[in-house]
Amino acid sequence: MSLTPSDEARDFLERHPDVDSIDLLISDLNGVLRGKRIPRDNLEKAFRDGVNLPASVFALDITGNTIEETGLGLSTGDSDRVCRPVAGTLMPTPWLRGGKQAQLLMDMRNGEDGPFFADPRHVLTRQAERLSAVGLTPVVALELEFYLIDRTRDELGMAQPPRSPATGERATESQLYSINELDEYADFLEEVQAAAQAQRLPLDTALKECAPGQFEINLIHCDDVLKACDSAVLLKRLIKGVAIRHGFEATFMAKPYGGEAGNGMHVHMSLLDGEGHNVFSAADEQPLGTATLQHAIAGLMALMPASMALFAPNLNSFRRFQPGLYVPMTPTWGYDNRSVALRIPSGPNVARRVEHRVAGADANPYLLLATLLASVNHGIHRQLSPGEAVTGNAYDQFAPTLTNSWHQALDLLEDSEALTEALGPEFLHVFIANRRAERTAAMQTVSKLEYDWYLRHV
Repeated sequence: MSLTPSDEARDFLERHPDVDSIDLLISDLNGVLRGKRIPRDNLEKAFRDGVNLPASVFALDITGNTIEETGLGLSTGDSDRVCRPVAGTLMPTPWLRGGKQAQLLMDMRNGEDGPFFADPRHVLTRQAERLSAVGLTPVVALELEFYLIDRTRDELGMAQPPRSPATGERATESQLYSINELDEYADFLEEVQAAAQAQRLPLDTALKECAPGQFEINLIHCDDVLKACDSAVLLKRLIKGVAIRHGFEATFMAKPYGGEAGNGMHVHMSLLDGEGHNVFSAADEQPLGTATLQHAIAGLMALMPASMALFAPNLNSFRRFQPGLYVPMTPTWGYDNRSVALRIPSGPNVARRVEHRVAGADANPYLLLATLLASVNHGIHRQLSPGEAVTGNAYDQFAPTLTNSWHQALDLLEDSEALTEALGPEFLHVFIANRRAERTAAMQTVSKLEYDWYLRHV
């Protein structure tokens, strides 16, 4: 029997008598968790009445400044909206203050508990509902790549890999899939696993990725896309918190090091019909799946160019798109091929799915999934065809066509009728205004490289 909201609060407090405060969290446009901290005595009130936060929380750029061009700031009096708890997300944060802290996800409402249009969680809800209306349920699994970095910067003030807890030596090699490196960081990874269990986050596998200090942690597939994204944003907070306890920092920045692989967020996705059958799986065991899978792939390819501002939301995001580092730079697809943008993994027919390999780990998971679902729906509704699957190295066969320009990506998104209709013109206005203002601020900063190259020579 499911608990009522008040029962959920009381039950949690009874089971966790040492918890003295709770963080109320909401994910902004950048996927940054913001909110308030309340004492335990106020938890039942928060469940009963919600908590007020300004709508301008979705106007904040990465520095926490309100972007007035969004229309969510002073032009509306910087007014509040009610935020309500997300059921099932009240959990302890064992890495903070010796177990005296907890956290609870919220989402923002408008008026009489209707969804607030600028909340990314509600943008995703709308896309899931559109698929549900035609009898389809997405099943997704997210893979998150991140770097552990030394808390001390190098002599130039740049990030550097950490020293191994086992050997004291600084990582310098790739060591992809290295079990020895997993062993060296075992204490960190074991605490991540234990904290995830305490928070009921469905972790799957951990692996050493292809750069010094880089790792990947995967979440188990889930037929609730909101829960899958909730798990992803909470896992990012958990990993960062546990890393600090072990003397490191963890970053999901898309490209911490110019010459090394970037951090991606790959998404595996299939669709179930009303009877729970995977509509991507062909009855005759054909490895490339059904016509529905082909339409879905075609939709993802068709809207990929206009989606880049959502897959790569900031200045650093676009540095990830470089040749030779396993980042797709053109809309391509293929079977069991890691050089394409959309990979159909090998495995049993019943598990036939598409892996989207374009987005960075710095993307907002809710907006990423909303965009992918909108693209799949677009392809299925229009019965689009993806063309022939790519065999061999796609990087050698196709020139890059996905933009690596932040400015152009925002223009492409703004001009996309399909994504405007799917995500909503009001939401896209807020998102694009926010990102353009951050880009303008970024362009006002002169880098050390520019001084080194141009100060004395031009």
